[in-house]
Amino acid sequence: MTSAPHAPAPDTSPAPDSAAPPSPGFDTLGLSPAVLDNLQRLGYLAMTPIQAAALPVALAGRDLIAQARTGSGKTAAYALPLLGRLNLAHNRVQALVLCPTRELADQVAKEIRRLARAEDNIKVLTLCGGATLKPQAASLAHGAHVVVGTPGRLLDHLQRGNLALEALSTLVLDEADRMLDMGFRDDIAAVADACPAHRQTLLFSATYPASIAELAGRFLREPEQIRLAEGHAEGRIRQRFYEVAEDGRLAAVSRLLLHYRPANALVFCNTRQQCRDLVARLEADGIAALALHGELEQRERDQVLVRFANGSSRVLVATDVAARGLDIAGLEAVINVDVAPEPAVHVHRIGRTGRGADGWALSLVGPRERRRVEALAATHGFTLEWHPLAELEITEATGPAPLQPAMRTLQLLAGRKDKLRAGDILGALTGEAGCSRGQIGRIDLADAVSYVAVAADVAEQAARRLGEGRIKGKRIRVRLLED
Repeated sequence: MTSAPHAPAPDTSPAPDSAAPPSPGFDTLGLSPAVLDNLQRLGYLAMTPIQAAALPVALAGRDLIAQARTGSGKTAAYALPLLGRLNLAHNRVQALVLCPTRELADQVAKEIRRLARAEDNIKVLTLCGGATLKPQAASLAHGAHVVVGTPGRLLDHLQRGNLALEALSTLVLDEADRMLDMGFRDDIAAVADACPAHRQTLLFSATYPASIAELAGRFLREPEQIRLAEGHAEGRIRQRFYEVAEDGRLAAVSRLLLHYRPANALVFCNTRQQCRDLVARLEADGIAALALHGELEQRERDQVLVRFANGSSRVLVATDVAARGLDIAGLEAVINVDVAPEPAVHVHRIGRTGRGADGWALSLVGPRERRRVEALAATHGFTLEWHPLAELEITEATGPAPLQPAMRTLQLLAGRKDKLRAGDILGALTGEAGCSRGQIGRIDLADAVSYVAVAADVAEQAARRLGEGRIKGKRIRVRLLED
C-alpha cells in the first residue's frame, strides 16, 4: 500500500476511456446543436457514469447530491447545467462554484471556459486566496456570469460588498467532503446563506460522511441522490484471517502493519487494557499509534480523533465502545486483535474500510476462536481466507523502517468564537511561517481551539514562527500535540 496524497488531483477529465463499455451520448440530453458541436470538438464523445446519472437530473433543475470520485468527469456534470441556466443579457453573477483549493478552482474555471465556447461572451472569474483582493474586486465590478473560488476568499468579497449574489441561480459545492476536512464548514454556510433561497444547489463529494448529510440537509431542497457503484461499491473489503498463539497477538499486529504498510489503520481490541498494551508494543516497534478507549476525557478523545483523521498518526487502537459512530474517510485497513464478540460487531468493524477504495480486513484468530470464526463466515456467507503469519516477511522491499506519520498537528488556542477561520490559519502558515501549500493538511476549527496538520519535517519551525507572529493582528498560543 502507498500513502494517499494530501490533496486530491483536480478533476478535468472530459471523456471516458475509449476501452470503457459504451455509454449514452450527449445527444440524448436535449442540448443545443452549438453545445453538442463544442463537446465533440473537446473530445466529449460519450458520457461517463456520473455524467449519465447526474446530467438529466441537473438539467431538469433539481437539487442534487452526487457521490463521485476525482477523475470521474464530474466537472461537466455540473458545468453544462449551470451554463444552460445563464441569462447572458444580464452581466451579473448567476453561478457560483465552491472548491477546496486554489489549484482545483483554477482547473474547474479553465474547464468551464472550454465548455462555454458554444456561447459568446460568457465571463468566468476565479476568486481564491494567494492573490490580492483589489484586482479581484475590480474584475467583479466589471461583471461576471460564473464565479469559481475557495470559501474563505468568496466570503471576504461578500463581506466587503464586492460580490453580489442576488441574481444567482446555481450554487455548486465541489469536493464538499474535502472542504469540510479543511475546516471550511462555517465559510460554506455563510456563503450559502448569502445566496437566494430559490436556486439550484448541486453537491459533489467523493465520500458521504455524516457531515455531508448535515450540510445537504441544511442547504438543499428535496435533492436527488446519486451514489454510483463506481469507486464506492460495497464489498470492496478483502478479508484475511491469521491463526496466532494467545501470547503472540501484539507482536502479530506489528508484523501485519509492517508488511501491509497501510496509510492508516484502525485496530480493534476487546478491552481497554489491551489497547494500552498494544500501543506500548507498537511504539516500541517504531510504529506511531494512538489509543481510543472509555477512560479518555473528552478533550483527549477529540485530540486523538483529530490527529488520526489528519494523518498525524497512522494507527488508531480502539475498543468498540470508544469507536462507536466513528466515520473515517479513506481508511485502508481494519485489524481485529481478537475475534469480535458478536457477528454483527465483526461486520460493523470491517465496514469502516472499503469505502470509496479497496480496503483490508485482517483478523487474528486464537486456537479457541476458530470455531467462532467459522460460524461467523457461515452466518454472513463469506469464504474464510486463511494465511500463515510466517508469510508476512518484513523485507527491504516492504522496509523495516518504522511507520511514522508524514504529518504532525499544531494546536492553536483560538477558534470560531475568536472569529478565526481556516483561511486565516492557511494564510499565516504560507506567509510568515514559511510553509508551502503542499506542506499543510487538514484544518479543524472548534469554538475555542483549532488544529492544523503540517508536514512533520517543518512542524517545529511552523509552530515557532506561528507563535511568534500574528494572526488577524493577534498573537495566538501554538503548540505541537505530542503523545
